[in-house]
Amino acid sequence: MSVEGETMVQKVREVMTTAPVTVSGQANLTDAARMMRDRDIGDLFVMDDGELHGVLTDRDIVVRAAAEARDLNGTTVDEVCSHDIVDISPNDDADKVVMLMRARAVRRVPVMDGGKLIGMVALGDMSVERDTGSALSDISTAQPNR
Repeated sequence: MSVEGETMVQKVREVMTTAPVTVSGQANLTDAARMMRDRDIGDLFVMDDGELHGVLTDRDIVVRAAAEARDLNGTTVDEVCSHDIVDISPNDDADKVVMLMRARAVRRVPVMDGGKLIGMVALGDMSVERDTGSALSDISTAQPNR
C-alpha cells in the first residue's frame, strides 16, 4: 500500500479475525472436534478462568490422540493442545506476525489486548492480505469442501 509515495504499514487489527472460538481445557476431544466441524474451523483457543492456556488444532487431535488410539471422549483438550504459545498485540505491525510464524513454525497467532483474547491471525489471513493472487490466497478464500 502506498499513499503519495509513502508506504503504509498494516497493523494486526487490520488483518486479524475477530471473535475466535474458545474451548475449556477440560472439554473432551470429541466435543472439541464437533465444535470445529460445526463452525468449519481448524483450531480452538483453550481458555480457563479467562486466561489463554493453549491452542488446539485439528492436527493435534489426529496426531496426538486419534493416531495413538486414545479415547477421544476420555481425553481432555488440555492433554493434547499446544501450551507453548506466542501472541501478538492488535497494535503491532502485521509484518511482526509473519516473522513470528516463521520463527516459531506456527500457522495461527492469538491476538491479545490487555490480557484478553480478541482475535487471531492465521497464515491464510496473511496470504489473502499480502499476496491476493497467490495459490494460498485462492485456497484460503475458497468455499470449503463438504
